[in-house]
Amino acid sequence: MQLRYRFRLYPNGPQCAALARAFGCARVVFNDALRIRRDAYERGRPYPLIGDLSRKVITEAKRTPGRAWLAEVSSVVLQQSLRDLDAAYSNFFASLRGTRKGPRTGPPKFRKKTGRQAVRFTRNARFAVTGDGRLRLPKIGDVEVRWSRRLPSEPSSVTVIKDAAGRYFCSFVVETGDKPLPELDRDDSDTGIDLGLSSYAVLRGRKIRTPKFFRRAERRLKRAQRKLSRCRKGSSNRRKARQAVAKVHARIADRRRDFIEQETTRVVRESQAVYLEDLNVKGMAQGFGKSVHDQSWGMFARTLEAKCARYGRTFVKVDRFFPSTRLCSHCGALTGPKGREGLRIRTWTCDCGTTHDRDQNAEYNLRLEGRSIVAEGRPDT
Repeated sequence: MQLRYRFRLYPNGPQCAALARAFGCARVVFNDALRIRRDAYERGRPYPLIGDLSRKVITEAKRTPGRAWLAEVSSVVLQQSLRDLDAAYSNFFASLRGTRKGPRTGPPKFRKKTGRQAVRFTRNARFAVTGDGRLRLPKIGDVEVRWSRRLPSEPSSVTVIKDAAGRYFCSFVVETGDKPLPELDRDDSDTGIDLGLSSYAVLRGRKIRTPKFFRRAERRLKRAQRKLSRCRKGSSNRRKARQAVAKVHARIADRRRDFIEQETTRVVRESQAVYLEDLNVKGMAQGFGKSVHDQSWGMFARTLEAKCARYGRTFVKVDRFFPSTRLCSHCGALTGPKGREGLRIRTWTCDCGTTHDRDQNAEYNLRLEGRSIVAEGRPDT
């Protein structure tokens, strides 16, 4: 199994300038290669292979006055930029054929100088971690790293990222094996997970409180955006104000990511099997956009699924059309509240006389449906 380990980087002034050159050169090579492929397509010419592109936009371009500065950065960074373009086209064609999972992707677009920049170094670049804990990058130098844990194995590549808030990170790709946790009794520890807005998630025997990271930072973000709107375009003050807005967003994202990591780890440690409802997040966002996106249920589901696979837990997604909320867990009748007006009803009484808590009833129904999916061997959604 391949995992990513991400750490904070602290480059000095010359190293920041060298990284800026690497970001810019990789972007130029990507755009030059994309332009050549688009021209070939419009003129009906054969599809240029990556080897021909490498010779044109890197090897021959370095000998011209207009692209001589490409020699100032590692050639591995430029080659990886071409591989990124090739992967983007492969994903696009696979999406057209219908063989790619997930939403459809469009053709690759020209890269712009945005707040987030990234370059990747593979083993061919001979990057290394020095004895004093610094990251040695070709034509950049030894960069200080804030290590929070040890790498489990030798990394195969490292991606250097600069986010919109001006922070630098290094992301290592390492190969690691599964780490199964001690097996628990399935009947006593399995749980359904009912996601919602009033409570982030309802599990067997407990609820996860909604953190509302974006809502709590909304006033601070509003002040930063108001200050940005009053700055003159192209000025230094506007650049600083834009970075201040990006820092607020970065803090929100960091807190949300940390929350999801902690909660998913706790779920995996306490549960032998997890049955999660498959929500239509895009559809829900049409009515409750800001609140739904603040919950980040998609990240929660992906993180939980990955950890269950790594630590030997059963993970099942229950179909989104399964009526977990309306279904009476006592008699099986569909008498629960429905529609948008039913969202405000937190408790309801079935015709059989059983009174249900809306979320706890949904969790119990998801648990039973998940057990049925596992027992019958049905594919989860």
